[in-house]
Amino acid sequence: MAEQRQRALSTSGEALYQVLGLDKNCTHDDIKRSYRKLALKYHPDKNPENPDATDKFKELNNAHAVLSDVTKRNIYDKYGSLGLYVSQQFGEENVNTYFMLSSWWAKGLFAICGLLTGCYFCCCLCCCFNCCCGKCKPHTPGEEDPEFYVSSEDLEEQIRTDNERDGDTPIVMQPTNASEKTQLIGDGHRTYT
Repeated sequence: MAEQRQRALSTSGEALYQVLGLDKNCTHDDIKRSYRKLALKYHPDKNPENPDATDKFKELNNAHAVLSDVTKRNIYDKYGSLGLYVSQQFGEENVNTYFMLSSWWAKGLFAICGLLTGCYFCCCLCCCFNCCCGKCKPHTPGEEDPEFYVSSEDLEEQIRTDNERDGDTPIVMQPTNASEKTQLIGDGHRTYT
């Protein structure tokens, strides 16, 4: 008994029901009733001379913990003990996603997209052309975009030509519509429509 064989993960989802002596369509009350009956029978304090009672009691506790929790029971019914293992590793909310992505059609789709795009890091042409080498390509800090770069000399020349064209008159008031009436209050203006 020193070398115990590790149990294989099943996808049928029937072993925990068999531990409690129930079938898959049992109710929550049936699970509770069967667990209490078998827990009293195999409790280690009631069977100190039987070493197998401790192992059986641990199996009963595990079966009850899984089958009494609605979410875990649904995962177990659908995916078996493999589903419970996946839920422990990736979380209960990610079990369906894991099994969907490990299906044969998802793997085939991934392979086809990889062949079409030429790389497996981008799943679709849109992502590859926009994010890897297109407009949305990430820029390193300090790298300037040639489309939007304006030299300081060009900017100063543009300011000079704008000032010469507009004249030296500064803008002192915002334009108003003819339908608006302004009323001078103190140092500021209030607009009424």
